[in-house]
Amino acid sequence: MKYDVVIGLEVHVQIKTKSKMFCSCPASFGEEPNTSICPVCTGYPGVMPVPNYEAIKKTIIAGIMCGCEIPELSKFDRKSYFYPDMPKNYQITQYDLPFCQRGEIHIFGKGFSGNMMEEKYIHMTRIHLEEDVAKSVHFSTFSGIDYNRAGVPLMEIVSEPEISSADEAYAYLTTLKQIMQYAGISDCDMEKGQMRCDVNISLKPSGQIEFGTKIELKNLNSFRAIHRAINSEIERQQDILLSGGKLQQETRGWNDDRMTSYLMRVKESAHDYRYFPEPDLTPICFSKEDIENLKKELPELPEIKAKRFVSDYGLTEYDAAVITSEKNLADYFDDGAKKTSAPKILANWVISELLRELSNANISINEVKISSDDMAKLVNMISINTISGKIGKTVFAEMFETGKAPEEIVREKGLVQVSDEPEIESFVAKSIQENPMQVEQYKTGKTAVIQYFVGQVMKLSKGKANPQAVQKMLKSKLDA
Repeated sequence: MKYDVVIGLEVHVQIKTKSKMFCSCPASFGEEPNTSICPVCTGYPGVMPVPNYEAIKKTIIAGIMCGCEIPELSKFDRKSYFYPDMPKNYQITQYDLPFCQRGEIHIFGKGFSGNMMEEKYIHMTRIHLEEDVAKSVHFSTFSGIDYNRAGVPLMEIVSEPEISSADEAYAYLTTLKQIMQYAGISDCDMEKGQMRCDVNISLKPSGQIEFGTKIELKNLNSFRAIHRAINSEIERQQDILLSGGKLQQETRGWNDDRMTSYLMRVKESAHDYRYFPEPDLTPICFSKEDIENLKKELPELPEIKAKRFVSDYGLTEYDAAVITSEKNLADYFDDGAKKTSAPKILANWVISELLRELSNANISINEVKISSDDMAKLVNMISINTISGKIGKTVFAEMFETGKAPEEIVREKGLVQVSDEPEIESFVAKSIQENPMQVEQYKTGKTAVIQYFVGQVMKLSKGKANPQAVQKMLKSKLDA
C-alpha cells in the first residue's frame, strides 16, 4: 500500500528586542545563569505584566511579510501547564485571537537533497506571540533551570498540514528564516535557541481524505537534523502500518547522533491546557491606518531582491538565490554591485571565492575584513585588465587575510598586468624559440597546443602578462 505524507510545522522564533515580553529585563543571550530576571519573569505572586509593543509591532510586520491577515482586535491568553521551565505554571500566549492569521510561504527550486521540487505555496494557520520559557540544563546527576530566557518575546508560526516531504519542509524553513532576518525580526540562530521547530507528521493511505495519527517530533536543533528526522519518522511510521500495527498520538524526541527518535510522552490536546483570556492584559486593537503605516516600513523580500539582482545585474537565478540566501550577504553584494561595471563578475567572486573562504575560516560575512567597496575595486581591476584573474586570486587572498585595499597590494607587490606589446612580444618570441616541438605540432593542425604556449608566456612573465593579448600575439606569430 502507498501512503501520502502529511507534515505540519510549528516554528518558534525569538523576536530581537532589548527587553523581555512583559518586563524590563534584558532579552540577551550568554549572561550568567539567572542574572537577567525579575519578579515578573520568574512568576512572583501579585506582579503585573506590561506588554512589549516593539515585539507586537515586529510580530505584525512578520505577518504582513508572510501575507497574513491582521485582525483589528487581538488578545492574550493563559495556557496552563506544569513544567519546571514555566515559573508561573502558566504561559501568557495567544489562542483564538492571534495577531496574524492565514499567511503563506512560497517554495520553489531545489530541495536539500538536490532534487527539483514542485513550486507551491505552503499556507500558514497563524502567527501568535507569547513569552518564552526557561531553559533546562542537564548535568550528570542533576538538572538546573536558567530563567534568563523566561519571558523573552517568542512568535509561534503554525503551518497548515500541506508539506509532503523533508525537502519541502527544509525549503519552507529556509524561506521563513530569510524573511525573519530580512525584516530584522530575529537573527534565527538555532544554536542560541532563537529559532526552534516542532514537526507534526502523519501518514494516510493514498487518496484518503482523513488524516492519519499525528506524531510530533521535538529536540530538532538544525535544518539538517529536521530533514533527517522527517525521513526517519516517515520510514518508521510506514514500517509500523505495513506490518499491521497502529500508531498513537504522541510526542517523540530526536537523537541526531543515533539518527533515531524516542518516546517522550503521549500528546496532550488543546483542552488539557485550559486556555482562558489573560485577565491582567487588555485586548489590543489596531486600526487600518496602523496596519498601512507598518506596511510602509517593510523591507524588500528575499524573493523580490533575487528577481531584482537578475534584472538589474544580469545574474542567473541560481546565483541570485545563493546571494540572497542571507540578508547580510545580499546587502554586501548589492552595495558592491553599485560600484562596479561588472556585477556578474562580482557575483562569481562572491560565490566562488568569498563564500569558500568564509566557510574555511568559519566566520560570517559580518566578520570579513574585505569591505564591499574593496571587493568592487578588485573586480574593476580585473575587468579592465589592470590585473589578471589569476593575480586577482593572489590579491584576494591577502585582502582576506589583512583587510588591505587591492590597489595597495598590487602596488606593493608590483602585480600590475603587462599589456605593453613589445614586452609581451619578447615573452612570446622566447616561448616559441624554446619549444620547437610544440611549434611543429601547431603547424600540423594541433592548434590546441597554443594553450601550452600561453602557459609558458605566463610563467615567463610571472603571471603578469595579459592572457588575451598573449593568445592573440601567439596566434599571429605561429600562423605566420
